Amino acid sequence: MLRAAGVGAGDEVIVPAFGNSELAEAVILTGATPVFADIDPVTYCLDPVAVEAVVSAQTVAVLVVHRFGRPADVARLHEVGQRHGLLVLEQGESAAPYAEVAQRRERAGYLDRRLRGVRTPETSGGHTYQQYVVRVAGNGRPDRDAFARALRARGVDCQVPVRTPVHRLPGFRREVSLPETERAADETLALPVEASLTRREMNRIVSACNALGGLLRPAL
Repeated sequence: MLRAAGVGAGDEVIVPAFGNSELAEAVILTGATPVFADIDPVTYCLDPVAVEAVVSAQTVAVLVVHRFGRPADVARLHEVGQRHGLLVLEQGESAAPYAEVAQRRERAGYLDRRLRGVRTPETSGGHTYQQYVVRVAGNGRPDRDAFARALRARGVDCQVPVRTPVHRLPGFRREVSLPETERAADETLALPVEASLTRREMNRIVSACNALGGLLRPAL
């Protein structure tokens, strides 16, 4: 995709650090340099303002990833691209059947209404809830990880979606300021929301989270 677009040595391509390393690796394979931009704390996708802030004379493209079933602000990202003559490329997520998405949205709504002690995702019409990602309040990663371990001990299969941002991985280390990326990596936790969940399983998720949520307090 990048090679076909003419991206090569000496070019820079803006990518998110919140996710896996495959985008940065793809950029490096062309001979170009990946440049990391911060994310929007609601969508977990590239923040258009942050993208524009890291555009340089060498920037030729932006790689946009839609995250957890919530689309990025593509319209504003394309505006940034047009202002600076950049190619804006999107990486979507695998589409699910309408009935499955509807069931996930129903389960997400159930969690939205009942969960306490964690910050639930902001609702939007386009969210397909490929993952239901909450924020665990606390003093950083140890609190979120302790919360996750306690949930698993209560039979809730939760996952940390991004444990280490790409700009902190060996081979990609950059001294850049990405506060929202760092915060999301420390606080986010994906709870089950698949269409196959029964009401009993949903109640277990709510009961376990609500029992634990009051034990973790944000730093003063």
